[in-house]
Amino acid sequence: MESTLTEERNPLTTDIDTLPTHDMLMLINAEDQKVALAVRDELPNIAAAVDAINSRMQRGGRLIYIGAGTSGRLGVLDASECPPTFGTPPELVVGLIAGGDLALTEAIEGAEDDQVGGAREVAELNVSENDSVVSIAASGRTPYAIGGLEEAKKRGALTISIACNRPSPLEELAEIGIAPIVGPEVVSGSTRLKAGTAQKMVLNMISTGVMIRLGKTYSNLMVDVQPTNIKLRQRARRIVADATGGSLEQASRILQESDGEVKTAIVAVLADVPPEVARQRLRETVGFVRKAIG
Repeated sequence: MESTLTEERNPLTTDIDTLPTHDMLMLINAEDQKVALAVRDELPNIAAAVDAINSRMQRGGRLIYIGAGTSGRLGVLDASECPPTFGTPPELVVGLIAGGDLALTEAIEGAEDDQVGGAREVAELNVSENDSVVSIAASGRTPYAIGGLEEAKKRGALTISIACNRPSPLEELAEIGIAPIVGPEVVSGSTRLKAGTAQKMVLNMISTGVMIRLGKTYSNLMVDVQPTNIKLRQRARRIVADATGGSLEQASRILQESDGEVKTAIVAVLADVPPEVARQRLRETVGFVRKAIG
């Protein structure tokens, strides 16, 4: 197999093991600064992905990430953070990783080479044309990730690739290819470094952008947060207070009257209507606070 950019040696770090610790870290930091610029170059493709995913989600579709190793873990992480942040049901954003749950904490040898397994796991989710499948692989060559995207394509799903090489077999399969070119790693082939950071940044943008488009925020406030613990109940109070310009005490009171629903509380205050009317307005506007305020 021909070498990929993510596997090449970095000529700037060949003496890294001889450097004082501070200089070693300066070198790593200098390389990390290249990541955001590489992601910036891909913003048109990331924007296309956000809009296309949103369009399918409006029809009831899901967002599904698939990958192996670091790439798979990042997908699972992004998926798992959507319910507490945006109040989504756990089945709306799904993360598949080669080797299953055990692979989140341990290296499962050979799992990434299971192309048939990737296809099977996508098929087991009954992926359809309403769904969006994002396949993640730093090299763009991981068989498990390729198998999953092939199956998604057969089923008519939106197919998106995130890799750090271009061209790549993964991108050739995808309707939308995202490829932040971060260059060789500080430690050759250790794609948990720059490539992993780039993938995390892209995934952050995709999920956050889609959730904003779905009305999960009002201004820059996460108004669909579920106040399921002390920290999140405190956050809910602050969100309502920030959105309405009231005090924390006022926010607590309207939240209580609104059965803990942040959006309902905000609309009730800003539209000057009872919580039950605010709730009805939100139903009519599919959860968009700005539209519900009128």
